[in-house]
Amino acid sequence: MPELHDDELHPSYIGIPTYLGTPFAKDEKELKKLNADVSIIGAPVDMGVVARPGARFGPRAIRQADYWPKPAKSSNLYHLNLEVFPLKELNVVDFGDANCPPMSLEKSHEAVEKKVTQALNADTIPIVLGGDHSITLPSATAVAKKYGYGNVGMVHFDAHADTGDSSYGGVIISHGSPMRRLIESKAIPGKNFVQMGLRGPWPYPELLDWMKGQNMRFHTMAEIEKEGFDKVLDLAISEALDGPENLYISVDVDVMDPAHAPGTGTPEPGGISSLELLRALRKIVLEKGMVAMDVVEVAPIYDQPGDITAQAAHRCIYEAIAALAKKNK
Repeated sequence: MPELHDDELHPSYIGIPTYLGTPFAKDEKELKKLNADVSIIGAPVDMGVVARPGARFGPRAIRQADYWPKPAKSSNLYHLNLEVFPLKELNVVDFGDANCPPMSLEKSHEAVEKKVTQALNADTIPIVLGGDHSITLPSATAVAKKYGYGNVGMVHFDAHADTGDSSYGGVIISHGSPMRRLIESKAIPGKNFVQMGLRGPWPYPELLDWMKGQNMRFHTMAEIEKEGFDKVLDLAISEALDGPENLYISVDVDVMDPAHAPGTGTPEPGGISSLELLRALRKIVLEKGMVAMDVVEVAPIYDQPGDITAQAAHRCIYEAIAALAKKNK
């Protein structure tokens, strides 16, 4: 393992908090100039929540959630399980945040779609830091426009289905509805929309009937308990890519049990562990790759003790980047 001199490193709490201390690109032109493979994008939005707010602060919390020294010139960050130096194999660039006005969910979604489109135009793999789960609608829409409607499958980790027709007051683009909107627009086919970790009191039977009518595939925690996590994960991967060649991964941190992710707006007891989630992401990306990813619903105000939700979200992204690096290598 190569060593860096002390004057080439600085502590994690010094400097501008880009993800992993990576270079920052302020616009699409700079992103192209840096020849990025992966772009990190913040989507600081939480006007779509129906319970506890605070996810607009998630992108910043995720970026800051590591203790690793930040290299000034090159990276010695290592992935112990995959035996790879991810930032030596891939050029990761922090593309900053979408300019999301706090008074308009619609305009915020427009800003997210624009930012993700710019990242795709620069031939990068966008990884979007939420923000509430409503941001998957504009993000995945941009990806579907890039690769073609119907040519993208999704593996969606979540305690909730997010397929509601509307939320309180008739809002149709809240964090309870993005997956329904993506299916209705035909951006992602229902049969290639696969969910893992569903539990709790929702969705109701009539909504489950709608999901089945769209040929959605979903795997509850009860099924995972009965069949085993790895068996269900293998099934989910094959279902998402039953036709499409391009994979979008969406991670709502509330798929994890609140013991592993208390810092979120709608915690639901009885979820998977952070170990299971990280292993799942590593397996998916190693075997199938990905064209985009989002990690959403980190609300740092509730993240006690020790910022463990932001830490888990940060590692979800690092796991995916490391798996991409290993796959490319």
